[in-house]
Amino acid sequence: MSSNSGGQQNTEESQLHRDLGIIGLLFIAIGSILGSGWLFGALNAAEAAGPASIIAWAIGGIMALFIALNYAELGTMFPVSGGVVRYPDFAFGSFTSYTFGWIYWLACASTTSIEVLAALQYAKNYLPWLQHLNKNGHPTLSLAGYAVGIVLLGIFALVNIIGIRWIQRLNNTLVWWKVGIITLVIIAFIVTVFHPGHFSDPTAGGFFPEGWRGVFSAISTAGIVFSFLGFRQGVDLAGETSEPSRFVPIAVIGSVLITTALYIGLQIAFIGGLPKNALVHGWTNIGTSFTGDLNQVAATFGPLAAIASFMGLTWITVLLYIDAFISPADTSLIYTTVTARISYAMGRNQNAPTSLAKVNERGVPWVSVLLTFIAGVIFLFIFPGWGQLVGFITSATILTFGTAPLALLAMRLELPEKERPFTLPWAYVLSYVAFFAVNLIFYWSGWTKIWKLMVAVMIGYVIFVIHEFFNKDITPDIEFRSGIWAIIWMVGLTLISWLGSYPNVSKHAGNLGIIGIGWAIPILAVLAIIVMWLAVHWRLPAEKVEGRLEQAEREMDSGKEL
Repeated sequence: MSSNSGGQQNTEESQLHRDLGIIGLLFIAIGSILGSGWLFGALNAAEAAGPASIIAWAIGGIMALFIALNYAELGTMFPVSGGVVRYPDFAFGSFTSYTFGWIYWLACASTTSIEVLAALQYAKNYLPWLQHLNKNGHPTLSLAGYAVGIVLLGIFALVNIIGIRWIQRLNNTLVWWKVGIITLVIIAFIVTVFHPGHFSDPTAGGFFPEGWRGVFSAISTAGIVFSFLGFRQGVDLAGETSEPSRFVPIAVIGSVLITTALYIGLQIAFIGGLPKNALVHGWTNIGTSFTGDLNQVAATFGPLAAIASFMGLTWITVLLYIDAFISPADTSLIYTTVTARISYAMGRNQNAPTSLAKVNERGVPWVSVLLTFIAGVIFLFIFPGWGQLVGFITSATILTFGTAPLALLAMRLELPEKERPFTLPWAYVLSYVAFFAVNLIFYWSGWTKIWKLMVAVMIGYVIFVIHEFFNKDITPDIEFRSGIWAIIWMVGLTLISWLGSYPNVSKHAGNLGIIGIGWAIPILAVLAIIVMWLAVHWRLPAEKVEGRLEQAEREMDSGKEL
């Protein structure tokens, strides 16, 4: 097998156009974060943690920021498209790159579907034929809803094939709209009807009705971490921006800070704006406690619009229904772009079909765009409701983020003299904090999500083996030794989750509950130290790293010449 990684496609890489400016890159990250999460996250977080959901949003934002700081250094060092997949390849080789590239691609591809689902779920209120409640009370697409969803995914794929410049122009306008609507909702809720007593109501359990367990669960399963995942777009599209050394840190860090403030403000406004009777059955049932003009269907399919209607803010309700389509649609459009860049990067690494790296005259990896569309349609049928998919996406994406702090430390040791336009201070400490945060968030997503993801990982390995068997003459060295830490890490996380107590211990969950909340955190802390040491110890040798980086630098130089 060839030891090179994608060397034969320099000209194709150079055809990716560097059209994104600072506002374009920042707004793509913000637009990705402000998707469906803000439409349903406030309700889901309040049901999981009550008023303490405010703390959950703050913790989620801080965790995302620690992870983002690692990507800020890597993204300025190596501004290549699909960086989240390329960095593990630079530091740990083909096996590691494929492992997390596969997981990341699944997460991104399914996000295109979840955003379409969110748009259709809100639209249920004025187009009732799009969705219905299944026997378990969960919103599910109707046959007509499936058809509309497929058409939307097709439109997003078509816009992507036209080119990144059109996406930037459209997204810039939509982000201004989304930020304005969220700000308006926060102000309107607070000044119209606000109940301070909701934050400490003793009959509903006070500020911490579910304790810290509720806070931690909300971070992973209520859409909080899911809502912040879009910051990675500032990294994945770094190869298509004109000044990545300046633009990537601003986009990655700035998007997290701006949206954290918006989400915390929205959660406060949501809790204070709830009608008094919403808490009669406690926080876990606020979505089904509305009476009078509101009902279970309205609260389930559009919680923010339901509260606005209760307040008599008809104009806000109308704006929310409009934005309930615009926000998720914009995010789905962006994720179509990013998902295509991930499969493009895997094609560049040659541990996936090289046809995925083909680009058209507009600099768009069109084969990858078509694959993204097909995958999005499949996910619509597998997970026909928003709440059924958000946990899977969160656990999958956060697992891939664990490679950033490990790759950063590996590069610090192998390339100490390499120019770093953005340098992470106290790298060993902050990288460990970021990696530990990844372990915690993944564990909090719960056994029911984790075992399903591990099944998906095994399917990915079967595909990998088949691809290697039929393309062994052109694929790069697997370099399994440098990636064995990934197996150890995933096995460790899976075992701890099985023995643990998230989301709960019951005959339906399947986990054993042997490890309580008090012991899980230190055990995960130790696992993080062990895996970090193994990954850095087994990193690729200097000559292989330098070979990959010489190739990456040729790609970057080619892009600058356009």
